[in-house]
Formats: sequence, structure tokens, C-alpha cells
Amino acid sequence: MCTGGCARCLGGTLIPLAVFGVLANILLFFPGGKVIDDNSHLSDEVWYFGGIGSGILMIFPVLVFLGLKNNDCCGCCGNAGCGKRFAMFTSTLFAVIGFVGAGYSFVVSAISINKGPKCLLANSTWDYPFHSGDYLSDQALWSKCEQPPDVVPWNLTLFSILLVTGGIQMVLCAIQVINGLLGTLCGDCQCCGCCGMGVLSMAACRKPGPSEAPVNAF
Repeated sequence: MCTGGCARCLGGTLIPLAVFGVLANILLFFPGGKVIDDNSHLSDEVWYFGGIGSGILMIFPVLVFLGLKNNDCCGCCGNAGCGKRFAMFTSTLFAVIGFVGAGYSFVVSAISINKGPKCLLANSTWDYPFHSGDYLSDQALWSKCEQPPDVVPWNLTLFSILLVTGGIQMVLCAIQVINGLLGTLCGDCQCCGCCGMGVLSMAACRKPGPSEAPVNAF
């Protein structure tokens, strides 16, 4: 498989992950599915825009990865001017940008899950009632949050989605860094000789000339 084809596959996979991240971040502004009266009652991590920021940053690597679709394996054999090495190197740089954005969303989500949501307590104050993720193993503690309704499972579910999507995005971008470096060193296609197929791939790509008509054996 050409390194450009691998990049296109990764780019297509990153699109729904970015969309899920943005939607999850938007839903966090409506704890328990309700519109909150005072925005200061939202958890601080909601305002860090982990999913939205990651989704925006992911646009650039996705466009670059999908832009490699014009790579033509057999068309580039033997032509040193169309090896696509520079394009693959550029995709590596943008993969790093995507990795940073996904890493930001991953870290913000992990902090929020460990910290727990901000909610209305029995003493009529809005605060963070949980400590070091203690509510994760003891669901009875969730009753400390009186308002908004179901804010604990709501935040936990959405930040978990952001955590998982961010982690997957980091892995995919890391794969593209390696893939892009291979494409930079070897060229985009297997048939260029460096990435394993060598002479056999070049022979398969090569079209016979007019003087090379097949000879029938008797």
C-alpha cells in the first residue's frame, strides 16, 4: 500500500472522530441536557474547549492527508521529479499539529474526569464535591450533586468520549508521522523500489513498448 493511500485512510478516519469531539464539547454546555442559568456554574474544563479546539486543529492535517489522493503509484515509477517526498514530509508536520491538538483534548478530559463536575451542593453553593476521582468507584457519592440533574453521568460520559477520541486521534497522528517519514525517505509508492517491492513492482507497472510484442511459442 502506498504511503499516500495510508495517509488518506487516516484522514478519513480522523473526520468522524473530530466531529464526535466537537459535538461532545458542545453538549457539555448543557449539563444533564438542560440549559443552565449561570455559565459560572459550568465546570471550568468545559471552557477549555478541548473537543472544539482539537476538532478545529484537526481540520488542517485531515485536509493535507486527503490531499495526497492524487498520488499515482505506477505513474511515478522511474520519474524522480514526482516522488511526492515533499508532500509526505509536509503531512508529517501537520500530523504533529493534529497530535498536539488531540493531546490537549486528552489531557483536559483526563483532568476533568478525575476532578468531577461542578454542581450545587446541600449548602446551596456551587463547587466540586469530589476528590481525586473518588466518585468513579463509589456511585453513592453522586448524590452530593443536587443540581443540575444527572450532571455527574452527563459530564463523565461526554468527557470519556473526548478522552477516547483524543487518544485514538493521537495514535492515528503518530502513525502518520511514521508513515510520512517513510514516504519522505522512500517515496510515495512501493514500486519506486525502496519500500519492498523493487524490481517486481517496477516490472508490473512498466508497459510494453511497440517493439516488445509477445512472441508466440510453437
